Amino acid sequence: MSHRSAPFDVLPGRTVVAGTSRRRFMTWMGVVGGVAFTPQLLRQTVAAADPVAAGDPFTLGVASGDPLPDSVVLWTRLARRPLQPGGGMPDRPVPVQWEIASDRGFRNVVQRGDTAAVPQDGHSVHVDVRGLRAATDYFYRFRCGSDVSPVGRTRTAPAAGARVGAMSFAVVSCQAWTDGYFNAYADLADAAPDVVFHLGDYVYEYEIKPATVRRPTTDVPKSAWTEMTTLADYRDRYALYKLDPDLQAAHRAAPFICAYDDHEVENNWAAGIPEKGQSPSEFIVRRAAAFKAWWENTPVRAALRPDGADIRMYRRFEFGDLARFSVLDTRQYRSDQANDDKDSPQDAATADPGRTITGAAQEKWILDGLGTGGARWNVLAHQTTIADLARNKDGVRIVSMDGWSGYEASRARILDGAAQRKVPNLVSIVGDIHRNVVSELKSTYTRDVPTVGVELAGTSIASGKDGKDSDSADQAIKAASPHVKFGNAQRGYMLNRLSHEQWRAEFRVADSIANRGLPLHRRATVTIPSGRPEITVD
Repeated sequence: MSHRSAPFDVLPGRTVVAGTSRRRFMTWMGVVGGVAFTPQLLRQTVAAADPVAAGDPFTLGVASGDPLPDSVVLWTRLARRPLQPGGGMPDRPVPVQWEIASDRGFRNVVQRGDTAAVPQDGHSVHVDVRGLRAATDYFYRFRCGSDVSPVGRTRTAPAAGARVGAMSFAVVSCQAWTDGYFNAYADLADAAPDVVFHLGDYVYEYEIKPATVRRPTTDVPKSAWTEMTTLADYRDRYALYKLDPDLQAAHRAAPFICAYDDHEVENNWAAGIPEKGQSPSEFIVRRAAAFKAWWENTPVRAALRPDGADIRMYRRFEFGDLARFSVLDTRQYRSDQANDDKDSPQDAATADPGRTITGAAQEKWILDGLGTGGARWNVLAHQTTIADLARNKDGVRIVSMDGWSGYEASRARILDGAAQRKVPNLVSIVGDIHRNVVSELKSTYTRDVPTVGVELAGTSIASGKDGKDSDSADQAIKAASPHVKFGNAQRGYMLNRLSHEQWRAEFRVADSIANRGLPLHRRATVTIPSGRPEITVD
């Protein structure tokens, strides 16, 4: 299907092409080096596909992301038959044209160019458009042959240091395709925020079991019936998810800033350590494939392209003088989870100063960024909760070993470092836990210490099915965690509006995601005043 609004002229123009642990740590380190210098380990054969002349190549939609004051990334991935191996695309480069305009009708095209979608990158396209105006809405589209993509809207960030009166952004995460419809994305698309932060679990690695799928379809890639482990598997799964029309609408409505969590690779992986019984060599090749597929399927820059099994995902975005967002990677550099990754009391292992959730280099980068100054709101955008979400089990206080509660010394170094640097208005935004939770941020929760910030954990788009307003886990967390000021276990997302005076976080939830098109509503609005880590829930 072609999407046409105004003639797409191919004219000469600017072209930008982006084209110690329980599982043998030392062995893993050797494998990492091997992967880095043995690219054939990651080479995947593109399944033979006839060069299909007919069929919409833009079935997976379009997207933009990683906005800077003068630049934004434009993304698409060609797939005429998206659920077939190789997406029904030929095993050769395919020419693609792009253009970006100041109006939706493309009467004022400001840049256009040519690139190629190559099979080595899953026929994905990442165009880093430079020379744009700050704090400006733009509209973009692609062409492949006679087919024209849908039109997307994007927005550049404000100029560095510019006075910014207000901004809006959404926080999303955790979208298990099997668990229901992505109705939250339709609501988000209507809101059209300045930017969307996707904090991980864009896809899930588990095999799809027909009995558990809430969508009335068996039209899935063959690889979906098994857990994804290869590059071809991961590509297939992204294609399945990206066919969702509401996810596509959200990507068309606003630029995304994306981070991965665990399920883009495997549940609760830690550095080179898999959850399940793979060998280090098997897992590191799997991780390399997962990173490659994540890069191919997200609107991020060429600089984030993985180098074998390594990727520099953490990065920073500034929105004038209003907000600085440090996007973290709390998976790739972390120590193994303590206590066999089971909810446990905090102990000598969780307090061990030699353990880390960020790695030493990223920890320094975080603290350096917090100490820079110049932003009213200082935001850590990442995966798992910093706050203890404690529960009592048989009279014993237990916490997650996967979140920062299992890395107490690492948490204290960041939050005590923020306090020492007198960082104003520190806010943590996270996903992962499939529930909304608002907490006071403290360097420890087992003795009386000052509150240094606020944490806003956003619920899942779909993972966990419908949920309920307050389930047993929500009640247990509130009973054992006096620093938790709000909780809810329904599906949805968080819509934030920032000004110099306050942060307003609207938690939008759905009563059900069993059918497409069901509405969302405001469950609560949390207000944080500038200058004080106080939480008001309305």
